[in-house]
Amino acid sequence: MSNRPLFIDLAFYAVAALFAGATALWTTLEPHSQWGAIAFGGYLPAAICAAVLLTQPGAVWRGRALVAAGTAVAVTAMPLAFMAVDRANGVTGRAQEEVLVVESSGARLLDTGSPYLHADAIAALPEPLLGYNPYQPGMAVFGLPAAAFGEHWWTDARIWFLLAAAACAAAAVNLLRRRPGGLGAGKGPLLRAFQATFVFPVCALTFATGGDDMPVVALIVLALAYAHRDRPLAAGLAVGAAAALKLFAWPAAVVIGFLTLHNYGSQASPRLRRGGLRRYLGGFALPVAVTMIPVLAVDARGFFDNVIAFGLGHGVVTSPAQSPLPGFLIARHVPGGELIAPALLGVAALVIARLLWTRPPASAAAAALWCAAGLSTAFLLMPSTRFGYLLYPVVLLGWWLPLRDAIAGSAHGTLFAGVPQEAVDELEHETGPGPSLAVEWWR
Repeated sequence: MSNRPLFIDLAFYAVAALFAGATALWTTLEPHSQWGAIAFGGYLPAAICAAVLLTQPGAVWRGRALVAAGTAVAVTAMPLAFMAVDRANGVTGRAQEEVLVVESSGARLLDTGSPYLHADAIAALPEPLLGYNPYQPGMAVFGLPAAAFGEHWWTDARIWFLLAAAACAAAAVNLLRRRPGGLGAGKGPLLRAFQATFVFPVCALTFATGGDDMPVVALIVLALAYAHRDRPLAAGLAVGAAAALKLFAWPAAVVIGFLTLHNYGSQASPRLRRGGLRRYLGGFALPVAVTMIPVLAVDARGFFDNVIAFGLGHGVVTSPAQSPLPGFLIARHVPGGELIAPALLGVAALVIARLLWTRPPASAAAAALWCAAGLSTAFLLMPSTRFGYLLYPVVLLGWWLPLRDAIAGSAHGTLFAGVPQEAVDELEHETGPGPSLAVEWWR
């Protein structure tokens, strides 16, 4: 059996340890420094364990899975819990601004029915930046525990971000692992998806310090898993829930919509496919409408000031999302760049839409690649952007592996028809059925 997966694990954990160590030493953000110091003590032992496993004969998937699970606890759950407890005890510098914003928006939602402040009220605050809530109304739900029960470690919004993302990932695994009448994704690709979501440094850092993007991308993954199983209503509900949290999910919703129209019931008539699209759109509209309509009814101006005006750079303060990526550099340094950068983003959106219309994704795996490419283009060209948005393509590419493997597994399921589950596990050599050569290298 090839040791390539273990060599990949070893390299991954070693590079991640270097990243965590460098973050602890050189970052100017205190929550990031705290994460780096703790995470270094998780990635380095993981690299050592991977090196030890390389010396073991035979299949070692269970060992790799235990190392990955332990590393996720050490670099994601432990730093998050440490900072949440410290913060509940009054220690400052244990959370990024977005955590404070989400929790305060939850309190405003309970008090006024709107999670937003108007621009004039924000301008009068001692720290106007913390008055802005650039998220969709649904994001305030994660601030409700703190608003209802006070400041405790377990009401920290990051705890609920992690629980929501973990629940979505578990549901996606359940959808992809086995399919009635056929095989699903192998355990090797699913392990890679787990590493991409809960162990990759950018994702672990985000979970521990901010976390608001993680349930969004996890819901997109869940929608792709439902789309793979030809369940358009459930796919629409999942990606609609993501869109109710953050505008970043809307491009993914468009991609999955094209997938539904093109591929729902591969042998179905055009009429049945349109029926699938209607179910998808209905599922998408439900969580968006439930969260947006009540807020727009009572505070449309607050929504515009926070989500639209601030997002386009017309707030009373400048967004702190200023990583030196192309969109920000154009907006800051090119004459007329404040107009050029959004125009480029619009042109890119039109080009992608045209390509989707002429060559729609034929599978959920292809849709994951489309989502990764589209969201990468968006965060590269946005005038206000940050390197942390890299987590979207990382997670989507990680889940492309089991999505692609599940397609091949379904096609080859007859190979194991009538074979007991224990015998299938033995034949898989603990890594999955391996029908997809496209993902075999990464197992």
